[in-house]
Amino acid sequence: MSANGTSVGLDVHARSVVACGLDGRTGELFERRLTPDHGEIAAWIGSLPGPVAVTYEAGPTGFGLARFLTGRGIECLVAAPSRLQRPSGDRVKTDVRDARHLARLLHLAEIVAVTVPSVEQEAARDLVRAREDVRGDLLSARHRLSKLLLRQGIVYYQGKAWTGVHERWLRSQSFTLPGLQPAFDIAHDTMLATVARRDRLDEAIAAMAGDSAFTPVVTRLGCLRGVSTLTAFGLAVEIGDWHRLGGRSIGAYLGLVPTESSSGASRSQGSITKTGNGHARRLLIEAAWHHRKPYRRPGVDLRRRQDRATPAARDRGERANRRLHHRWASFDARHKRAVAANTAVARELAGWCWSLAVLDG
Repeated sequence: MSANGTSVGLDVHARSVVACGLDGRTGELFERRLTPDHGEIAAWIGSLPGPVAVTYEAGPTGFGLARFLTGRGIECLVAAPSRLQRPSGDRVKTDVRDARHLARLLHLAEIVAVTVPSVEQEAARDLVRAREDVRGDLLSARHRLSKLLLRQGIVYYQGKAWTGVHERWLRSQSFTLPGLQPAFDIAHDTMLATVARRDRLDEAIAAMAGDSAFTPVVTRLGCLRGVSTLTAFGLAVEIGDWHRLGGRSIGAYLGLVPTESSSGASRSQGSITKTGNGHARRLLIEAAWHHRKPYRRPGVDLRRRQDRATPAARDRGERANRRLHHRWASFDARHKRAVAANTAVARELAGWCWSLAVLDG
């Protein structure tokens, strides 16, 4: 049971906030519909019997309210929506009922809170996620352009696509049918504009990765194969404080452990849970594929990244690279399905990333 005098649940929306306070001593409920103004919310909370603790669900409204209340000396937990307990027979959902439910869970100390990032970390995270959004936009733009040409029976056979040579080939295409040339020009221009947006974001990420609070972690993570500046910076800002995790727990935190349904003597495991931070999980899954290729010595790019790190980080990175390739080789020797093997390697890679991130020096 909570030791708070009043447990407050907030159902926060863009234009309204429904608040419910539960007095832990008398069981009295205090309910109010408020505006999203932080000052008004804090003033109402201040009128309740103390001490007061507050919770609301993580969502699109962000962490500004939590930072404001914490700055006023009010304990505020941002609840992980996926971990909120709700009775299976509860089929009525309203703002008031949600606020009451949050207040009761907080009173029972059943809130699983997410970590509230700093303003600087959240800004860096927004930069990384903007780059990921542009990556998806570029994939769609290239797909539309290539399929427009394919419908005309035009296919590029002169090597790898989306290179300088391919770009010159695209510029040489012309059509006489009315409407087809403008359609091609728009698709081509959209693709080029998206590439320019991606490059601008890459430059911003490289600048921040080289001179920010995340630089030491980015430098150490760069000792791993497949973890270049973009991946290392993305992992650094998505996870933030690595010390709150452990080498064994980080796989579960990122949803890289298998689901399980066990009863009695039977044990059944399925696909990975995919809980936690999906952005960091995708980065690790992509990086794990790089460890399938044979590894004898660092390549030029990897050596350049390792030269910026300390001897301890380089040594740990080398041991990780050899260990992860050995894991891949053992999976291949057993003819394990490549996707499943890569997920297992990504889970171990997450542990190596953690060990480098918390490494002193």
